Amino acid sequence: MVKYAILSISALKTRHLYYTTALMKPHPNHRQQEILDVLHRAGGSARIHSIAQSLDVSEETVRRNIKHLATVGAVEKLHGGVRITGNEEETNFQQRLGEHPEAKKRIAHKVAQIIPHGSSLFLDIGSTTAFIADALRDHQKLLVVTNSIAVAYKLATRNNNRVFMAGGELRSHDGGAFGADAMGFADNFQTDFAVLSAAGINATNGFMLFDLEEARFSRLIISKSATRIIAADASKFNRVVPITIGDPSLVDYLVSETSPPDDIASACESWSTEIIIAD
Repeated sequence: MVKYAILSISALKTRHLYYTTALMKPHPNHRQQEILDVLHRAGGSARIHSIAQSLDVSEETVRRNIKHLATVGAVEKLHGGVRITGNEEETNFQQRLGEHPEAKKRIAHKVAQIIPHGSSLFLDIGSTTAFIADALRDHQKLLVVTNSIAVAYKLATRNNNRVFMAGGELRSHDGGAFGADAMGFADNFQTDFAVLSAAGINATNGFMLFDLEEARFSRLIISKSATRIIAADASKFNRVVPITIGDPSLVDYLVSETSPPDDIASACESWSTEIIIAD
């Protein structure tokens, strides 16, 4: 049974629609994601032997999967070990809220201008999305579906909004709900908008995240919305991130505080993704 909390006075009639395989672009496999998780918990680097012990697999299995991760630029191989490339380990939610706050406020204000009163929308767990929730606090009669406790708190019990919070265990580092319960709950809805964050954007792979569960949730809500918006500040441009959200041509708008580099701008044009600058 799907666990969930509904923060509204009435329920929607549910419809079950499966998301399409078109959203399932290649991403690290289960073992590679486990290795990335070990590296994050270890502070960004670890010995091969230590990773193998943590995962109860052979060192050869670890090396084989690290080879793939190094090929896509997610990690750098060291003598006897490996580390996440550069400073690309994702920080916790509270830290991310403090990164580039003015840019995120500008982006949030622009996204709020795009969304009319009375709209239905998905809002994900990203820090930029939390700023967007603040910018939407004067909107009336929104129907909001989210897996973020921060977003739900900001928009519930205001202006005749209806806020639906996906259930399951809330993660300690960001207050987000993921997994089968959250996915099953979100699958009940079909919304006007999906507003998502991205940890990295590049011309080759499109819109990227660090976390596989977040990427799976993003793919689902992209498939269940009429208009898809990625909100990301300029620090995300050409950032090395391991997991693709999905087919970038499914994104209708990229909202940022400044124009992206030429290669990303050209890629957005080829994807038919409109770039909106939050001035």
